[in-house]
Parts: sequence; structure tokens; C-alpha cells
Amino acid sequence: MAALGFCVFETAIGHCGIAWGEQALTGVQLPRTGEAATRECMRRRFPGAPETDPPPAIQAVVDRIRASLDGRHDPMLDVALDMSGVPAFNQRVYEITRAIPPGRTLTYGEVAAQIGEPGAARAVGQALGHNPFAPVVPCHRVLAARSGAGGFSAEGGVATKLRMLQIEKAQMGSEPGLFD
Repeated sequence: MAALGFCVFETAIGHCGIAWGEQALTGVQLPRTGEAATRECMRRRFPGAPETDPPPAIQAVVDRIRASLDGRHDPMLDVALDMSGVPAFNQRVYEITRAIPPGRTLTYGEVAAQIGEPGAARAVGQALGHNPFAPVVPCHRVLAARSGAGGFSAEGGVATKLRMLQIEKAQMGSEPGLFD
């Protein structure tokens, strides 16, 4: 996943990062502890990619991510992602995860069942822990069984996951909203 450039941008939950190649996003980064930490994370993830102003198509994705993290629902299914270097199992997990509408959730086990691997809930969690495209691949929408939040590898851990779900006024299946 060679990146042509990256930028850091402010959102309602902190400074995120985005990197792009010729045809697709090569990575998205949820906030670290401040703008400088997010920038340093992007430099480590995409060595050699310059920090630069995004081209118009990438700026449009930045604007959509900002809007999404501000509570405006946008599934971003049309955003192209460079999955080269992403293991096939993870790609399948990300495909199912991307299809979870804003404000809804699935469990790790439900994702495992949908990819045809019942019993692979732990592997689903590991794949989501390596998600290079959060929040475009909305791993925060996948929860542990029995209404548990489960883990979250972004800075702030489960608190960040719950904040993102709260912004979306998330619901579990047909149940009332988690945060109504």
C-alpha cells in the first residue's frame, strides 16, 4: 500500500489522518493523543509519503469523515480502499463491517457467521484490531456478545468506541438505541 500523500484533519473526536494512493485510500487513522501524535503515527505508517494538502477527491472523503463523526450518517460504501497487503480473511471481515449501517451494530460472532466462519469471533476481533481504514470501515459498530462493547484498538479504547456509537445514536439489532 504505497501512499502518495497524507494529511491530518480535525474532527469532532480529535485529529484524524488519511493517506491516499493513485486510485484509493491507503489508510485512515482515528485520533491519537493530539494532532502531533496523529501526525507522527501517519509518518510511521506511511514512511516516505509527504504530508500535503489532499487532492479534491480526498478532501471530499475528509469532509464526509468529519460529517460522519459529527453525527451525520454516511455509510461511505463508495469510498475506494486499497486492500493490497490486507489478508483475505480481514478483507471479508471489512466487507461485512462496511455494510453495517450507521447507528446499527453486529456482534463479532454475527460477523463471523456472515463470512461463513461461525466460531471465528475472536479472529474477527483480531482482524478489526488491525483495521487500517477506521472509521471508513466502521469497526466501532462491532460489539461483543450480550451487549458488551468488546475491545477497541483506537486511542482511548472502549471509551472512544462508545463515544462514536453515541454520536451515531447506535441501536443493537431491533432493540431501542443504546444511548436514547
